[in-house]
Amino acid sequence: MATTTSPIRLLDAGAVLQALGDLRAKQPVKYSAFYSSQLGGIVTDPALMVIPFDDHMVHRGHGIFDTAGLVDGNIYDLEAHLDRFARSAELSKLKLPGTRAEMRDIIIRTTAASGRRDGAIRYWLSSGPGSLELSPAAGAEPGFFVMIFPGLAYPERWYTEGLRVMTTTYPIKPSLYAITKTTNYLPNVLMQMEAKEKGLDNGVFVDANGHVGESSNMNVAFVTADGVLRHPKFDHILSGCTARRMLELAPALQSSGLLKGVEICDIPVAEARAAREMLLIGSSVKVAPIVQWDGAPIGTGKPGPVAQALLQLIGEDMRTGDRLIPVPY
Repeated sequence: MATTTSPIRLLDAGAVLQALGDLRAKQPVKYSAFYSSQLGGIVTDPALMVIPFDDHMVHRGHGIFDTAGLVDGNIYDLEAHLDRFARSAELSKLKLPGTRAEMRDIIIRTTAASGRRDGAIRYWLSSGPGSLELSPAAGAEPGFFVMIFPGLAYPERWYTEGLRVMTTTYPIKPSLYAITKTTNYLPNVLMQMEAKEKGLDNGVFVDANGHVGESSNMNVAFVTADGVLRHPKFDHILSGCTARRMLELAPALQSSGLLKGVEICDIPVAEARAAREMLLIGSSVKVAPIVQWDGAPIGTGKPGPVAQALLQLIGEDMRTGDRLIPVPY
């Protein structure tokens, strides 16, 4: 069959900027501000929030990222996220773009430039552009990027009715890659796509020893039949900042009798399935109840009181706790 093709235009800089603007106009993006060390400053036009195609993070996935919450004009728990960012950089053999204080300052000033008071702050580190080889380009400068955006949103029914999840058929990442927050999220993406294709909300990784791992981009935890909050060990899953903070706040529920104790341990799948509550935890979702796993109900099959109480604790901590950095708008 004969085919015809239209001519391919040779674009100048003005045409490229127009095309980038047209592209963003077609998309429902609400990116408020973007800092790029490669550009040397902050832009607020989403069409200009770009990085070079030959940046090692783009074509080899050699990059890391992290996300902090923005609540009522305050950045929540940034120090914990920067701790994890630094650990991920070291494990990925990425050079930090400056001191911790300098990165913190850039994050705060980009947030201020956005004017946004609620949402999320995501930031990345790459080894920079300069070649398409497997190793970073010789002499490449690390790229540091900060994005201020509304944050990820989830259906209200996740909290009122609970989520339905499945054990994914995709293998869990090896420990080194699981504990490093890199931009390599293919297993996580495939897990969530698989769940959605089956009409479910998300998936859960199980390791080779039959222990519960994590969800797509969130941690999972359980409340046992006798009231112990149990979370998987962090040696083979991502160390979720929200999950760790939740584990610090959770003992407050012991005085009311909602919890008997808190444990971080290996959790065999059979024991997990017998839990009275199953929780999904993350910086964007905070705490949401899982009520069905692989078609079987968790506990009563309805959201439980611990999920609700922990969601309230995290919410209060994000608004009034001691881990807030005010943004100087």
